[in-house]
Amino acid sequence: MENTPKDLRFNGEELLIKLNDGETVRVIKTGKGEPLVLIHTIRTQIEFFSEMIPFYAKNYTVYAVDLPGHGQSSINKNINYDEPYFRKSIIDLIAKLGLENITLVGESIGATLSLTVAASIPEKIKQVIAVNTYDYETRYADGIRRGNFIANIMLWNYSLPVHGAIFSAFENSFFLGLVMNGGVTHIKKLPSWLVKLFNKTGHKPGYHYLGRNVLSNWHSWAKAPEHYSQIKSTVTLIYGESDWSRSDERIQTLNKVPNAKLETIAKSGHFLSVDNPDALKQVVSKHLMATSLTS
Repeated sequence: MENTPKDLRFNGEELLIKLNDGETVRVIKTGKGEPLVLIHTIRTQIEFFSEMIPFYAKNYTVYAVDLPGHGQSSINKNINYDEPYFRKSIIDLIAKLGLENITLVGESIGATLSLTVAASIPEKIKQVIAVNTYDYETRYADGIRRGNFIANIMLWNYSLPVHGAIFSAFENSFFLGLVMNGGVTHIKKLPSWLVKLFNKTGHKPGYHYLGRNVLSNWHSWAKAPEHYSQIKSTVTLIYGESDWSRSDERIQTLNKVPNAKLETIAKSGHFLSVDNPDALKQVVSKHLMATSLTS
């Protein structure tokens, strides 16, 4: 990879997979074992999991995905980037990679996608680890706006027609960091190298369209739980104690997912894989091992 930051803690084979709609998705493959598909949060990319990928790769072949339009995956301004589109893309990707008996691990919108994908192709999914599932929005960027005052103000500006497009064009590392730091509690702020990488990606041609389009489709994420009853695999829902979701919203998700267990990690926020990876590894290890012993 070009311009790989020194803090990056994983290596792997970079795959560029062409989907049925002609779009290209970047995947990093590493490790050895049964397949584990790793799906990142809103507005991030594979490098978000730099701390977690080596952990998963100890026992699994990890396929870390840049969601369509994100990271180094292609962007198309003719696409409506709603939850059904991302879900279809992940299912297409799984088919092209020829994966079976899959562990799905996702964070934020990646967690929601892990659950809807598991509901759509239950015969291929062994287990799901869903971290800070993002399925509770009632307005534009509702979850992100709960992070802090700056996030609320900036995302409100993003939501405005015409003005929002102009406003988003002036995004930089400083303001992006202020917004994203509303998703961490255990640490004071996200690592600067990671914010700089996200900011650099955010200036790719078409990325401002992508970002605003994903957020404008907030209703599709709120509808995602309608599919959860079709899940057949075991599911672990993991939340940071200070995640953007409220306790009642977490219980609503738990009640809609069959065979689900809920874990809470103290003093942690929304971006758990960066905010408190050591605690996350402990919780995930327990549930991955339990599933392995019963399979």
